[in-house]
Amino acid sequence: MANHGYINRDGKNLSAFHIVRGLKACYGLSTPLALFLSYVGFAILKRVRPIDLYHIGKHGAVEHDASLAHHNTPMGHKYAPIEIDHTLVTELINDAKYTQDGAPNAEAGKLMSAVDVARARVRREKLSKPLDGVHAEIARGEMAIILGVWETKSNDKVGVPSEWLQRWIGHEKLPEGWKPTHKQGLLDTVKRAKAIRAAMEEMRSAEAKNAPMTPISLDEKTSSPTSGDSVEAKL
Repeated sequence: MANHGYINRDGKNLSAFHIVRGLKACYGLSTPLALFLSYVGFAILKRVRPIDLYHIGKHGAVEHDASLAHHNTPMGHKYAPIEIDHTLVTELINDAKYTQDGAPNAEAGKLMSAVDVARARVRREKLSKPLDGVHAEIARGEMAIILGVWETKSNDKVGVPSEWLQRWIGHEKLPEGWKPTHKQGLLDTVKRAKAIRAAMEEMRSAEAKNAPMTPISLDEKTSSPTSGDSVEAKL
């Protein structure tokens, strides 16, 4: 929002009201959703006074590991890395190159659906420590909002244009010339976040069922030692 002037361009001295106003003007969020995001964010940050944007990057508050575009916060660091990893952004966009039933299809990659977001979240969360319930919900909610804001349909797939998403996440800019076309509400966002969660659970369940069994080596099998067994042989 700062890059487009919806909040202070220097990202400093932002009140909860400033953020509410920016969210509504920039993304077309409803008043209840904008109020929820802003004031809950301030509560998690334990802030009453205005914030600077860097406060949002405080690790373990609103910020979380397993980001779709940033590396995890190094051990002992208070704030998350702000550098965008464009390899991660490319991997995210590649997660969209599937049809609704999960078959690889480059044409389908023009749109990213809730199922594609779930695929990306499962992939990233495998590489991190498990997220707690609050941060897992935040991670899903971030993408649920933009799925609602930019949703379109093409070739029997519903989602957001991958090109827009790449520009937004990879360069922190809105699509050229885009303006909100509708109000994005709180209940719709919750519904979309639940859909992402359900898809993630289904993917993890399928992976668990298809995971190869770990072979048991001979020395892992339990057997009664014979009288000739030595301690060295057992080790």
